[in-house]
Amino acid sequence: MGYFNLPISTQVNKIVPKNAFDSYTTAKQKKLFVDKVGRITWVNKLSRKTTNLETKEIQEIQIFEIELKSKSNIKVVLDTIDKSIPYPIIFLMRFNSEAYLSSSTKHPNPLNEDNSVIDWTFKTNWFNPEKKKFCLNLKKNLDYVFKDFCVQLSGKPDLRKKSLKKIVEYEKQIDTVEKEILRLKAALSKMKQFNKKVELNTELNIKKQELLSLNDKL
Repeated sequence: MGYFNLPISTQVNKIVPKNAFDSYTTAKQKKLFVDKVGRITWVNKLSRKTTNLETKEIQEIQIFEIELKSKSNIKVVLDTIDKSIPYPIIFLMRFNSEAYLSSSTKHPNPLNEDNSVIDWTFKTNWFNPEKKKFCLNLKKNLDYVFKDFCVQLSGKPDLRKKSLKKIVEYEKQIDTVEKEILRLKAALSKMKQFNKKVELNTELNIKKQELLSLNDKL
């Protein structure tokens, strides 16, 4: 039944050749497919036909399982696959007894309909798939299924109150502020001038307060 224990009607279980994405890759990206990826399997397809669930904006959800040659984050590889397929994809990466999950929201590229644009990626850390379970709740409609799964990956259950679009906007805001906090901390650790340190520390405290405020909005 696979990691998600999905109905037999959703099963595909087809090996996807790595060169299937050659037209979407640079030479460097092709090398990553060869060096990092052992095997790609198209495991399940969730659609109206295979689940009997209604569809709204999301017509299908694909599930790919990827066996890795080494324990590494392969975001570049996943982005390449994601951009080549117009439907949401849930990736389950495996290496030995560990795994991690990743899925992205995306929209069609207005300049190239064969290439999707990734809006935001939800992902987990490495975990033991025998001990930790994420699930695909086949309820309501496929839009609900995908949003519910993205919320699980985010680790922030309170996000369920928001639309998927608002969730992505919120995550982007959090990411921007967190990156700015890291930048200010790095600058502060290197700064020798007292006056500049005071300025940086003030900016840092403002950003920390901004982050707290964003978290309070959940």
